[in-house]
Amino acid sequence: MNMPECAAPAAVPAASWDEAELVRGLLAGDEACLAAVYRRWSALVHTLAWRSLGDVKEAEDVTQQVFLGVWCGRRGYRPERGPLVGWIVGIARHRIADALAARTRRCRAVAAADSWPTLADPADDRFEGALDRVVVRAEFAKLASAQQRVLRLAFYEDLSQSQIAERTGWPLGTVKSHARRGLYRLRRELEVVFDPEAV
Repeated sequence: MNMPECAAPAAVPAASWDEAELVRGLLAGDEACLAAVYRRWSALVHTLAWRSLGDVKEAEDVTQQVFLGVWCGRRGYRPERGPLVGWIVGIARHRIADALAARTRRCRAVAAADSWPTLADPADDRFEGALDRVVVRAEFAKLASAQQRVLRLAFYEDLSQSQIAERTGWPLGTVKSHARRGLYRLRRELEVVFDPEAV
């Protein structure tokens, strides 16, 4: 189904609609203008994301996030500061950076999980994995509730610290402090459990 074209003054032929008209419609909350903006620049955003991330699915996700950001943040766009496409590319760069940071966090989490010392016979991997999870959950439950919340949002919802600050309403410095203290305490307590002689 084709989406309707952006509304423009009746005196202006559709073929000559320009960026200024798209901007006016977008700022006024015209969803058809958002559709027109998407049709005009989504390929550019997708290409930037794909080249940076090297993954088509991630690039598609980032492209959707960018145009959701365009719609939700449209009142923050200032035409006098530059063209609409420049603003969109700026949003894309931030979303690409977030995706790369999330990928790094996932890799670190996997590497950290792979580095845990073994507790039982290697042949009994299922028992070992279950026991490790129980121990980690028990130590995690001992953290302050704010630390638990920040770490859950970071590792289970894959949010950056800036996104966590937006979600919780806490200052970014507070989020960083909770994350740092929570990880430090969790690491210290797990070292005691898994390798008491190292403490």
